[in-house]
Amino acid sequence: MSTLFTPTQVGPYAVSHRVVLAPLTRMRTDAGDVPGDLMVQYYTQRASKGALLIAEATAVSPRAIAYAGAPGIHTDAQQRGWKRVVDAVHARGARIFLQLWHGGRQAHPDNMGGELPIAPSAIRSEEKAVVRDAAGAFLEVDQVVPRAMAAVEIPLVIEEFRQAAERAKQAGFDGVELHAANGYLPDQFLQDGSNLRTDAYGGPIENRARFLLEAVEALVGVWGGDRVAVRISPSGKFGTMSDSDPVGTFGYVAEQLNRYGLAYLHVVEPRIRGYEDLALDAPAVASKSLGGLFKGPIVAAGGFSRESAEQILAAGDADLVAFGRFFISNPDLPERFRLGLPLTTYDRNTFYGGDHRGYTDYASHREPMPA
Repeated sequence: MSTLFTPTQVGPYAVSHRVVLAPLTRMRTDAGDVPGDLMVQYYTQRASKGALLIAEATAVSPRAIAYAGAPGIHTDAQQRGWKRVVDAVHARGARIFLQLWHGGRQAHPDNMGGELPIAPSAIRSEEKAVVRDAAGAFLEVDQVVPRAMAAVEIPLVIEEFRQAAERAKQAGFDGVELHAANGYLPDQFLQDGSNLRTDAYGGPIENRARFLLEAVEALVGVWGGDRVAVRISPSGKFGTMSDSDPVGTFGYVAEQLNRYGLAYLHVVEPRIRGYEDLALDAPAVASKSLGGLFKGPIVAAGGFSRESAEQILAAGDADLVAFGRFFISNPDLPERFRLGLPLTTYDRNTFYGGDHRGYTDYASHREPMPA
């Protein structure tokens, strides 16, 4: 029997299978970074009875956004837009968590009124930001040197996460996931290649993990532990990230998270790095390592096929598997896996920004592709 299609528990929720929609930045919001009709359709297409969806990285404040066109959850209009998404997903019988996001040094002045991005230390990321040009088209630009946060600012940013969690709850989400992976702000505090602070938020791992854990505590204060999750990328280099002792750093975080009774820990495997595919047949070492330390469910992500997903579940190294690119081009991915049907090929050129093309025009196996 396929382990992918056995039921399991995520916090207080029973889910009927273990194929999870990964949080995928698609940059398809309406004006004001508001989820609109197109996003409602996109998530509805990928919702099915008993499924778990993780909604895309969503900015907790106006200065948190790294990519123009990505959604926020810090205004009333954004909250109303997300409520429409949530209501549509619930009508299909699925559960949906919202990933809460702060770009930190990966934010860009052009996306936040000219203000410098903030970070634990004034070290520039070598990745690109996505802004809009004078005509409103998307444009990739170099990151800038961020401003190192003063200690008194840190509680204010933690409060932004708390307020975003409140808004997510009011919008009807089933839980929230802290985005502490891929070189964004919690990850920047955590890893010593991006955190050169000498105060209570820098230096030894107990200090560098403080921001992440305080953010978790803020979310748990709103939701309770069993409806909060955390995403980490122990081997991630995206965002110009590095750590002198990743095993010790992420092992410490995994152990510390046990105190909250989280819904799950979301682990990005080293088989994918940012936008780059690595050796997709490599073993899922991150989940296996952290699974011995974190006592709750683990969601593994990172270039999985159905076969490799079955393998990691059978080995007991993960409890659910998140799929990204295959879910983009196969809105009915769980059913295709269950029936052993071929998968539609995805088009990378339409991943980020644009209109319905490459977003909501992929058909299920029950309907023809649009002309």
